[in-house]
Amino acid sequence: MPFLRQFFSHRLIWLAVLVSLGIGVLFARSIWTIRQDEWNYAAQTNANLVQTLEQGLGWVLESFDKSLEGVAREVARPEVWDLPPELRARVVFDNSLRSRGAGDVLVLDAQGNIVLDSGSLTPRKANLADRDYFLAFQKDGHQGLYIGKPVPSRITGLNILPLSRAYFHADGSFAGVVVGAVRLSYFNELFGALDMGPSSGVNLFRSDGVVISRFPYGDMDVGKTIAGSPNMLRFQKEGNGSFVGTAALDGVERLYSFRQVGEFPLIINVAQATSTILGKWYSSSLWLGGFALLLMAACLGLALLFVRELTLRQQVAARLSEAEHDVRTILNNMPSMIGYWDAHLLNRFANKAHFEWFGIQPDRLRGMHFSELVGPERFAVNKPFLNRALQGEPQLFESTLLDVHGVSRHIIVSYVPDTEAGAVRGIFVQTTDISERKRMEDELFDEKERVRLTLQSIGDAVVCSDARGSVTYLNPAAERLTGWQAFDAAGHNVDEVVCLRSPDNDALLPSPLRTAIQQAAVMEAVRGVVEHRGSGQRFQVEETASPITDRHGAVRGAVAVLRDVTEAVAMAERMAHLAQYDALTDLPNRVLLHDRAQLAIAQARRDGKSLAVMYLDLDGFKEVNDRLGHDVGDVLLVQFAQRLKAAVRASDTVCRQGGDEFVVLLPGLEGAEPARGVARKILASCDAPFELAGEPVRVGLSGGIALFPQHGDTFDALSRHADSAMYAAKRGGRMRFMLYRGPDVQPEVVLPEVAVGAEG
Repeated sequence: MPFLRQFFSHRLIWLAVLVSLGIGVLFARSIWTIRQDEWNYAAQTNANLVQTLEQGLGWVLESFDKSLEGVAREVARPEVWDLPPELRARVVFDNSLRSRGAGDVLVLDAQGNIVLDSGSLTPRKANLADRDYFLAFQKDGHQGLYIGKPVPSRITGLNILPLSRAYFHADGSFAGVVVGAVRLSYFNELFGALDMGPSSGVNLFRSDGVVISRFPYGDMDVGKTIAGSPNMLRFQKEGNGSFVGTAALDGVERLYSFRQVGEFPLIINVAQATSTILGKWYSSSLWLGGFALLLMAACLGLALLFVRELTLRQQVAARLSEAEHDVRTILNNMPSMIGYWDAHLLNRFANKAHFEWFGIQPDRLRGMHFSELVGPERFAVNKPFLNRALQGEPQLFESTLLDVHGVSRHIIVSYVPDTEAGAVRGIFVQTTDISERKRMEDELFDEKERVRLTLQSIGDAVVCSDARGSVTYLNPAAERLTGWQAFDAAGHNVDEVVCLRSPDNDALLPSPLRTAIQQAAVMEAVRGVVEHRGSGQRFQVEETASPITDRHGAVRGAVAVLRDVTEAVAMAERMAHLAQYDALTDLPNRVLLHDRAQLAIAQARRDGKSLAVMYLDLDGFKEVNDRLGHDVGDVLLVQFAQRLKAAVRASDTVCRQGGDEFVVLLPGLEGAEPARGVARKILASCDAPFELAGEPVRVGLSGGIALFPQHGDTFDALSRHADSAMYAAKRGGRMRFMLYRGPDVQPEVVLPEVAVGAEG
């Protein structure tokens, strides 16, 4: 019998080994087949994607090329340049491409200057002679379409891909270049619809290896070259195809499917990381491999069980004991309380976590009633849930529980009925401590509340929107500024709620918030005017905006901050005025006078004319101050300033030098006689008394005159001579002007009524 048992046992063991190996081979073949299917599917998907993208780009570029060819054909006709500018622009740019992603079309002359601009009737100023697409035609004699290197536009500042064609004179000589641009953001938008997993994307290169677009890797590699890299050499050699290679820019292994874009010197490829392609296969392989190993082990195990039938009970007992030990080990190391209670709510099992909570060893819990463990009060709270669980209804609820240390913990409790043949045999109870999660939820709520209160209390207006530009939030400051209530503005377009206009011409300005969404970038402050919805009051504001992104970098909305700068702007304008005008009389001060004098002298030199500088000083002003007070003296200065302005031309400048001294600048004179006439008018303005403090007061004046160029060719020289002539007038009897005639010559006297000759 022992020999027979040994013979059959050996046979069974070998049979089990063969069956296990067969199972392993079958599963290995299945795993390999799944891998091939995943790889083939990815390769076909890549090939289809790159073909679709190539056809789309080819169509766009072909359309763009035809547009440029049409513009080049028109500007090559001499009669086009004889047309009026508006009609010429219509004729030339009638064929220009107007599509998403296309920028303005520029016509350059043979020196690289912009002579026609599809975006402006008056061509924008820029020279593009240094651009590669211009030099390719000018120096290298390139024929047909030329695709330049991606560069920032000198017109818009945006990253563009320039496409250009040359046009020629009737004799065949080079006349210039027609250039258009495709915004690089267009490629990102086009490729953005693809979701190929991490480290995967779409690349667009020039045939010489220059990077045009790498999505979703950003613009940091744009303009770089991978010429000479193994991948680029293969792209250039084969034109179309697929292969597995490592990227020169980041060293990641990918499956590349590539095609030349039509007949253009461009190569597009769809690159999917091999780790992404085989990610699901790795997971499936682990599961299938594990299952195969399980089946193989099961075969061997069954054979061994059959072979050792004599010791089956002992082996089963040992394995059950081991399994129970493993389960206990797992359950005892879990942080949650896990127990089993029979239909009478008597404990059958409890893990070690019960000791941490209640201070009772699990062995002592066996046979204990549920109420003894939690106490009468807690049992009364839990009893409705226990009753429903004993009726076969799973229960899940949150509660609080005191541990052995008297610390209150927030818990989530699960009651899962154990049913057999429709009858509930017991309940699996799992109790998990979620105190930390609750604490974090409370902290998150507090943080949100702090943010809300902060936004409610700040003085700047805050406007939030979603990714479509619809308003989601206004703080109180924004409500006061715009006249919109937060609940009323919700869902409205941000351009409707915050309509920003130019402070110069009231033209509508692009919304910084919407621009922040579109460009996914922080927008610097933009100065504009916002009109209150209800009152129509206009506020000058500075608006900044920032995009709101999720953890993946996708734009989910934006926030704009509007600072009311109305008072600040008004104050700045007032300060600028005070910097050049006298605060009392509102006449130009010495700073402004000096600037105007320099301009007047330059104009006089150019036109061959004269100008006069007059210095005036009130006679008797000190007596008015001493007798009537300085406030009345200020009134006198204001009245005199008004009379003085009335006595001169609008083109003349009247300045208060300081105190009771005034300066008059008379430009564009024909000799000295006009200056004498103005002097007599000024003297006549003092004939009538001044009404000061309810009484008439007579005040005279003394003045001096210097002429350009006779008495000096600078303003400083003219000022000195006019000042000396004024003091000569004071010494000579006052209420008169003195015309300067030289350093050693007595000044000429100018009286109110009749001019007299020079005093001898």
